[in-house]
Amino acid sequence: MQDSEAGAIPAQSAELRASVPWIVRNGIGIQIMETLAVGAFLTAFAVQLGASNFVIGLLAAVPHLSQLAQLPALWSVERSRDRKRVYFLSGMVARPMLLVIAAAAFVPNADLALGIIVVAFFVRYVAGAYLSCAWGSWMRDLVPDRLMGEIFAARQRKMIFIGAVLSLLAAGFVDVWREWIDLPTTYGYAFIYSLAFIGGAYSVYAGRRIHEPPMIVEPAVGGWLGQLRAPFQNQNFRRLISFLASWNFAINLAAPFFTVHMLKRMELNLAVIVGLGTLSQMAAFLMVSQWGAIADRFSNKSVLSVCAPLFVLCIFAWTFTMFPDRHEGTIPLLIAIHIFTGVASAGVSLASGNVTLKLAPRGNATSYLAVNSLVNSIAAGSASMIGGLTADFFLSRSLSVIFRYHEPTGDTEFDAMSFSQWDFFFLLAAVVGVYALHRLSLVREEGHVKEGVVIETLLTNARRGMRNLSTVAGLRAATEFPIEWLRRARRREQDAVDRERED
Repeated sequence: MQDSEAGAIPAQSAELRASVPWIVRNGIGIQIMETLAVGAFLTAFAVQLGASNFVIGLLAAVPHLSQLAQLPALWSVERSRDRKRVYFLSGMVARPMLLVIAAAAFVPNADLALGIIVVAFFVRYVAGAYLSCAWGSWMRDLVPDRLMGEIFAARQRKMIFIGAVLSLLAAGFVDVWREWIDLPTTYGYAFIYSLAFIGGAYSVYAGRRIHEPPMIVEPAVGGWLGQLRAPFQNQNFRRLISFLASWNFAINLAAPFFTVHMLKRMELNLAVIVGLGTLSQMAAFLMVSQWGAIADRFSNKSVLSVCAPLFVLCIFAWTFTMFPDRHEGTIPLLIAIHIFTGVASAGVSLASGNVTLKLAPRGNATSYLAVNSLVNSIAAGSASMIGGLTADFFLSRSLSVIFRYHEPTGDTEFDAMSFSQWDFFFLLAAVVGVYALHRLSLVREEGHVKEGVVIETLLTNARRGMRNLSTVAGLRAATEFPIEWLRRARRREQDAVDRERED
């Protein structure tokens, strides 16, 4: 397997080199679309229209539950064996839905507008299931294992930077519109979603310029149902699915309510919320190349073993942002949470996607990736729906852990922990996240090293960079640790492989 794979790389290298810039541009277009169409802007748009917690949970669930369309998407990809065509046609359906959402901003009835948004989002993500099914299999066959971390880290790094800058500009635009334009604020969101359409359309155009290697024709064992069973019969991939499903359930139980928590409970304005999100994105921007290099040098699981626990800790830290009300440490704690979430999410996003591609068998990846996406989407969608359905119940509940100190002159009490409203979701998400970490420990990937090795690599190269801060080159090295050391190591390994091929 390794020899045949290595032998295929030189034949693909010219096409791969020509495709890499368009893979990156595709990601930039997607990032423009996702930054403006989901997350804080979607939540703020829905809140502006008076959406209930159930509707907010429903909007968060739609992208995941619509992934049930992965089943017909798998059939379409396998039948046509033309992933680029499937990607383009589904993109022509998905992207115009953003213009429908923009048009909903002009509907005078808020309930009707919200209904249009939900339906348009559903159609968009059903078509998006075809996009992702075709894309995952396509990239699995195009990009060699040894280059996944490098290529997709570079792609994600540029995506994060674009998203950070664009989100700040868009948030400023909305706030300026609200203060200075004598028109409904929803009209400003119409402009935002029109820009999101342009970004999404560009991503589809970029996809047309990427080389697609021929799909390997392999007889389907047991027919279509046999293809769906195959990922579950692979013990290691089944363990990966179990980890990712529990992880996505944990994240999506809490994530839809972060913005609502800050908008309604903390009463922060959109610019501050997006600014915090940008801070998180910049932390991810500075770290994503390092995580990609470590994933190539060691393994994706090595990255996940460090980043996933940090992410769970950040979720739990949300329960202290209101204790039980806003306090002097709220803003500093929010800043710390967003910085460390950015560091962790960069590694989790990159490594979880790459390890799925890596463990899916080359040439037969479509069914594996489709089943993985289907299971994860059900887990994430059900978590969002559970959150939306139970949010109002928890709004009037609270739970406190009180410490009492008794002395002859009287008693002194203080809260050790206090949970109310959305804090319950953050706590439960952290608990499920701990379980997901257990499932991760059972996944096997070649090259995995202990967490201490990854952390020591980061710290060693950080100290090396700090010693050179007096020069411009040293300052650059300090911001790129340990990428140079890992890149040199990877280059030495590749040179050794090239010499073996020549022999």
